[in-house]
Amino acid sequence: MRRFTGAMTALFFALLCLLPAVALAAPVPQILGFKQKVMKETDGTPYLHCEIGLSAAPQYTVKGGGLLHPKRLLIDLTETSLGDLDSEIGLKGKKFAQQLESVEAGAHTYLTFTTVSPVEDGSYRVTIAEGKDKSQLKLKAPVILMVDIFDGPYKPVDRVNGVKDRVIILDPGHGGLDTGAIGPDGLMEKDVTLAVSLKLRDILVASGASVTMTREDDRDVFPGGAQTDGQELQARVDVGAAVPDADIFVSVHCDAFTSPKANGTGTFYYPKTWQDAALAQALQDGMVARGGRRDRGIKEARFYVVRYSDMPAALVELAFITNYIEQAMLADDEFQRNLALGIAEGMSDFFAARR
Repeated sequence: MRRFTGAMTALFFALLCLLPAVALAAPVPQILGFKQKVMKETDGTPYLHCEIGLSAAPQYTVKGGGLLHPKRLLIDLTETSLGDLDSEIGLKGKKFAQQLESVEAGAHTYLTFTTVSPVEDGSYRVTIAEGKDKSQLKLKAPVILMVDIFDGPYKPVDRVNGVKDRVIILDPGHGGLDTGAIGPDGLMEKDVTLAVSLKLRDILVASGASVTMTREDDRDVFPGGAQTDGQELQARVDVGAAVPDADIFVSVHCDAFTSPKANGTGTFYYPKTWQDAALAQALQDGMVARGGRRDRGIKEARFYVVRYSDMPAALVELAFITNYIEQAMLADDEFQRNLALGIAEGMSDFFAARR
């Protein structure tokens, strides 16, 4: 009898130990609601923002695109109840996505967004946040699953401090019939200078600066095409002179030399005032820091656009287009972005020192 009683007691305590585990078992997450709105990033890029409210944090995986369904974004919620979410929901902002389909199957709830553009890295963003205050659309739920869908891959625009309200003239070197220097594989200087200048403009504008470019496409600046280099160069200076209260003039170029071994980044200025050299040094430091190429320093030069601009001016040489390695780098979008960011940071440092 004692053995039987002891066995029962042991069984009782064993069952008792199991009770807390049952009591603490995590509740099955349930979808509580859905809201959507077309919103904008801080740089103005629009996107469709969707919020799915949940009673608890779910386990989920995201699958996007693929050969069979390139325009489907699938979110697989494990051990989650569909709740009262409609099986089909039409989506706002038809340039981003058309509809959301929901289905519960076994231990899974599947949310399928039919997108307009192919789903790829950077074209969507899925995040989860706990707390009602995290909802951007005032969705009342303990947990918010946020799905952002862009019209193609989104690349955030970089920003810098210290250029807000500054007036900047950007001069992409060459253009039109003037190709500038040509690399060994046919890369043209005029294309590189425009690409970097456009990226630089976007950074500066996103940072609050006012930017005027001497050209925004592949053309001569002198109306109808210049007959002489002097006409073309003066036309670029005139663009800056026509902008009231312009702070600086920056001309963007690629370096070139007969020897393919020549390499590195350099900046030129004409010493009209002490500010010209200071601007050149700040731009040089920024490019070297971001681009990582050999520091060729700053030098005085009588280049037309820096000499005759009536504001602090500098001419940057990004890298040598005649060098095989640097030519490949100059053609690379990320290297161009880094150089643009370095120039923008150099401008910021120059303005900070001039206060």
